[in-house]
Amino acid sequence: MMGEAPGADAIEAIARATIARLPARFAEHLGAVVVLVEEVADDETLAELGIEHPLDLTGLYHGRPVGEKSSMESGAMPDRIHLYRRAILEEWIETEVRLDDLVAHVVIHEIGHHFGLSDDAMHALEDAPGDPGR
Repeated sequence: MMGEAPGADAIEAIARATIARLPARFAEHLGAVVVLVEEVADDETLAELGIEHPLDLTGLYHGRPVGEKSSMESGAMPDRIHLYRRAILEEWIETEVRLDDLVAHVVIHEIGHHFGLSDDAMHALEDAPGDPGR
């Protein structure tokens, strides 16, 4: 592989394109979700999740799933999807999966947590016609 590794802007662009291709029934509930691309997860996050190596975490959803939210809540931080650039790039190199497919997979998985979806439901969403991960 030659050249520079894709930067945070490139990964964010793929993530936003993935979100833009989601079915309307999902996209209409994502208005307040913030996408953040960071190099690696911080030590506190890794410790909370019981993950020893920062390259083992490609993405993380922070927030309350849509079904658990209340209209009475105020002052809460916006829901966030964290994408960890170095871990994504490491997996990209190891698996040789296209970068856009890999980032889309991570984004869809984290969006699934936003909606409280099971892993099976997330895989079904990825495999659906018009799949944002393909």
